[in-house]
Amino acid sequence: MRRIFLFTGLMISMLSASAQTSVETRRQYLSGHGCDDMVKWNFKCTDGQNSGKWTTIGVPSCWELQGFGTYQYGMRFYGIPKPEGIANEKGYYKYDFYLPAEWQGNQIQLVFEAVMTDAKVKINGRKAGNGLHQGGFYRFVYDVTDRIFFGKHKNTIEVEVSKESENSQVNMAERRADYWNFGGIIRPVFVVAKPVYNIDRVAIDAKMDGRFTADCFLSRGLQAGGKIKTEIVDSKGKVVASNISEVRGNDQTLVDFKVNRPSLWTAETPNLYTAVFTLQDNTGKILHRERQKFGFRTIEYRQHDGVYINGKKVIFKGVNRHSFRPESGRTLSKAKNIEDVKLIKSMNMNAVRLSHYPADPEFLEACDSLGLYVESELSGWHWAHTTIIGQQLVKEMVTRDQNHPSIIFWSNGNEGGFNYELDSEFGRWDKQNRVVLYPWANRNGFETKHYRSWGETLEYMRQPEIFMPTEFLHGLYDGGHGAGLKDYWQIMMHNPRCAGGFLWDLADEGVVRTDLNNIVDCVGNFGADGIVGPHFEKEGSYYTIKEVWSPVQVSASVQGKDIAYTLRNTYNFVNLKDCKFTYRCLELPSWGNSQVKVLKKGNLEAPHVEPGDSSVVVLKNIPASTSAVELTAVDHHGDTIMTWSTKVLPSAAVTSVVASEVSTSETVDELLVKAGERTYYYSKKNGRLEKVMVGGRTISLSNGPRFVAAKRSDRSFDQFYNHDDQDAEKKKTQYTEYADQGAFHGMTWLDTAAGKTLRVSYDYGTLHYVDYIFQKDGSVRMQAEYDFNGVVDLMGIAFDYPESKVKSKAWVGQGPYRVWQNRLDGPQYGYWQNAYNDPIPGESWEYPEFKGYFAQVDWMQLTTEEGKIGIKAIQNASNIGVYQPRDGRDHILYELPATGISILQVIPAVRNKVNTTDLNGPSAQPYWSTSSKTVVVDLKFD
Repeated sequence: MRRIFLFTGLMISMLSASAQTSVETRRQYLSGHGCDDMVKWNFKCTDGQNSGKWTTIGVPSCWELQGFGTYQYGMRFYGIPKPEGIANEKGYYKYDFYLPAEWQGNQIQLVFEAVMTDAKVKINGRKAGNGLHQGGFYRFVYDVTDRIFFGKHKNTIEVEVSKESENSQVNMAERRADYWNFGGIIRPVFVVAKPVYNIDRVAIDAKMDGRFTADCFLSRGLQAGGKIKTEIVDSKGKVVASNISEVRGNDQTLVDFKVNRPSLWTAETPNLYTAVFTLQDNTGKILHRERQKFGFRTIEYRQHDGVYINGKKVIFKGVNRHSFRPESGRTLSKAKNIEDVKLIKSMNMNAVRLSHYPADPEFLEACDSLGLYVESELSGWHWAHTTIIGQQLVKEMVTRDQNHPSIIFWSNGNEGGFNYELDSEFGRWDKQNRVVLYPWANRNGFETKHYRSWGETLEYMRQPEIFMPTEFLHGLYDGGHGAGLKDYWQIMMHNPRCAGGFLWDLADEGVVRTDLNNIVDCVGNFGADGIVGPHFEKEGSYYTIKEVWSPVQVSASVQGKDIAYTLRNTYNFVNLKDCKFTYRCLELPSWGNSQVKVLKKGNLEAPHVEPGDSSVVVLKNIPASTSAVELTAVDHHGDTIMTWSTKVLPSAAVTSVVASEVSTSETVDELLVKAGERTYYYSKKNGRLEKVMVGGRTISLSNGPRFVAAKRSDRSFDQFYNHDDQDAEKKKTQYTEYADQGAFHGMTWLDTAAGKTLRVSYDYGTLHYVDYIFQKDGSVRMQAEYDFNGVVDLMGIAFDYPESKVKSKAWVGQGPYRVWQNRLDGPQYGYWQNAYNDPIPGESWEYPEFKGYFAQVDWMQLTTEEGKIGIKAIQNASNIGVYQPRDGRDHILYELPATGISILQVIPAVRNKVNTTDLNGPSAQPYWSTSSKTVVVDLKFD
């Protein structure tokens, strides 16, 4: 008898649970959730790789990345509706599946998150929906209740996917663009089961004062007396408010009530709630339950002023982002979407523009929960969708995404891809009535012009509209992004109508070519625009952006044994008292050594500093041998904001010269100077060092020091664009070297206070003399004086050394990344080392780059196949050039002169794809040299 009661009780419990579950929305995936767990479907491709036969393919995916069809980049067919040679294969999909028997009697929906580009769907041999969906980035839903089977009865889904749309305007809007064009079921496919009477969708507007309103749309009319109960649940699962609203008009309900003192949503404080909507009939029976996450926040677009969130003006520090991975194209996963958001936030950004189409729902969920402001965009790169199709796509985009608190803006296409008839469609579906932007244009109170020069930006900010460029500082190769950002940001933040901006763009769009031995292809300069590489390899600009856009701005002043830090709070909502600050006092290694000693470490008390204010914090009693002090700020979520390093004492202290005994000998062509184990060879023709012998080994440092200087080739000698040169435009990425017209005078020995000195003298030219004092520690102190008058982009002295023999370098100075004259922020003072590399921009991604210009160098040591070459800065020698940066194969940014191993007073700025160097702000201007310069270094050969 006891067993019967137990069995009966268990059955009652199971039936109760089943009844409770049956009012919930249920979902069964037919595909994987993303690229990490694809499900095999039967597949046939009509053309290109592996075409003309039935096989299998992972779904969701871009079929090119699975070895089918033909790769295609949109710009190859720019502006042509129906070009010859376009990749226009089709893909045919089939998949068998079963649905639970208990789903019978429910409304069944078939959902595609995105299919590229035209989709024709059949379910069990019958057409689903209207038979055709067009537009490659949008969720579309078909009610297939009358076409589906349950239990053991098999269902078959068939999908015909056309890579090229039947509608040429869809192709113009989505595919004749500056990005990769793929084909396939690129996002998940799933089946949704709801009770017949259900909540079809909800549109929420939750304000900062706690007022919560929602429009609840029902699947069908309900008898009078129906109700919707709404519960607001916080992140801990606690119900903080509830309400019951009458169903009005049989199929719609307005929910309107207030929540007391809600925690507000911002990108800095991403507080989320869950609204639980329960549909009841007139007897109180529960028919359906739906859940929706949301955040309380109020957006205001104040004319001629800016964007306010929860009553505070917000500055958008943003980036443009494609949905992309090299191995999977546009098909991502939840983990990869979260990875993107974390990467963006790690650069101290707070905003992202979804260029140039809606993102995966999981990306927006990550923006909601981790905190990013979003501009969500309707596809339309330079051409717009027709009104009929555009209306459908706006509806699909807005109704899917309108409840995400992270979305602050919609945008209606990009750079002329605007259909103004769609403007009102956004407000038709968006309960929150967000503003609609027109990237590149001036409309709806926002001037969003792209890629203006520094001076043009000043002029645009004198206009009455809110200035917020939706693309600026184009980041091709190693240009743009951080290069010029500090100059731009200073003027943008000094203008009260500037709301920030969005850099172009996040990551190089390099795709794995399954048809080309799996190379990663950026299509030359088309796709290589990222702050990071295709696999998120960090370029130097990553750290520049991180510092310039840090919400804690730091300036340090060494005051005896103390350091005074001025901390400026550029958050919009967070007090610095909620952050954490730690420090380390470091003794950096002396010349040629590698050990870094931590002399002292600890915490600094976080000061009470409201957004917009500053405070001074003092670190006291720095140990006497401290070379540098690191200060690290950690935000209120536990994520590192930035680590700054302040130089206290040089790691390579200048020592007094102690001359060594030397002996000399001569050949017909050379003067040989022997000092200890080292013999120095000088040319009698030009006085330059030719090589150094160390214990029978040859170190081939040669042809120097020689004076080097160059200006951009399109400049006149007065700095400005050379209108007298008809070919000047073609020379804007080239550099012209100045020739030193001096004559070698001779070599003599001088008796100086420091000891016996070899002087190499020159007449009538730029380089006056070079002095050498050979020291007892095995080094040689070299002092060179030159006098140049003119405009330069690069200037200093240089040696040659065979690049093929270099293995690695180590140094104390700014690092580990190279700098440009207009990108000095980001690298920090410390001890660094890296092996030789020579990545080709847009083709290989080895960072930090070995070659380039390095700032604030105390000492540097090159390890070569022949031995070690050391340089210690004594005077006017803290910029060291290690060969010259390499541009892409097309030389779109620069063709810099070969300067070998150089000691530079002036280093070049770098341009971006759109603007030449000096259009990017004061720090990118050329240098007028007007006086003599003396450079002093110690050289050491081991």
